[in-house]
Amino acid sequence: MTAEQIIVLAIVQGITEFLPISSSGHLILIPAFSGWPDQGIAVDVMVHVGSLFAVFAYFWRDCMALSIGGMNLLRGRMTDDGRMAIYIILATIPAIALGLFLKATGMNAMLRSVEIIAWNAIIFGILLYIADLIGKRVKRMEDMTLAPAMMIGIAQALALIPGTSRSGITMTAARLLGFERPEAARFSFLLGIPAISAAGLVTISEFLEAGQGIPTDALWAAFLTFFSALAAIALLMAVVKRTSFLVFVLYRMALGLLLFALLYEWIPGISLQFS
Repeated sequence: MTAEQIIVLAIVQGITEFLPISSSGHLILIPAFSGWPDQGIAVDVMVHVGSLFAVFAYFWRDCMALSIGGMNLLRGRMTDDGRMAIYIILATIPAIALGLFLKATGMNAMLRSVEIIAWNAIIFGILLYIADLIGKRVKRMEDMTLAPAMMIGIAQALALIPGTSRSGITMTAARLLGFERPEAARFSFLLGIPAISAAGLVTISEFLEAGQGIPTDALWAAFLTFFSALAAIALLMAVVKRTSFLVFVLYRMALGLLLFALLYEWIPGISLQFS
């Protein structure tokens, strides 16, 4: 990849991973809009790893507490942080199970469709709006129990379909369950840690088993993604503390309609060739 492509991928991934607008969907769209060859799933995973380190940096207190809680569990001592660590691990299982199924059947490649992205951008945008409109704002992370954690985890599995948005669908589920917007976002980010870590480890192990190192391009993209992702997290947390998710819903609607317009040439003289 060229330096320009690496920079664009890093910026797009960092911004869209934590805003509820689908990072995987945007990564698939970059080649269509730019004319660059598809960067491939390996690069997609590595830039997600860059985003993961941004979560560690922004939520370092939560990550530290969960780590200590996990170590206490190994010593046979149950704490609130240890219980939360268990919830997060268990809630990650649905996404891992579905991810393995999609990879084994080859359906993960089939789902990288612009039409699927467009539909999901609109449909899950509407669901986010409804959830934010009707969901109560009475629960915080401290109120999390196993049942709602698993419901949010099942919702996270749907994000393996491009255009859904991992952060978007998990925050949608959390809002429907009555969690405050900042708390829904906070749990969404922490819940992403095991899933993104697992995807990164699988990709790295595949390269090592093949006798290859991680592509330098992918490493640079992951490094640059860290900074744009950190900025995106700060932006989202600032927005949800003051207002609703409406701005993101409107963006998703506009994106979906634009994709349909380009895909089916609704705009005379303007079209894009999607692979």
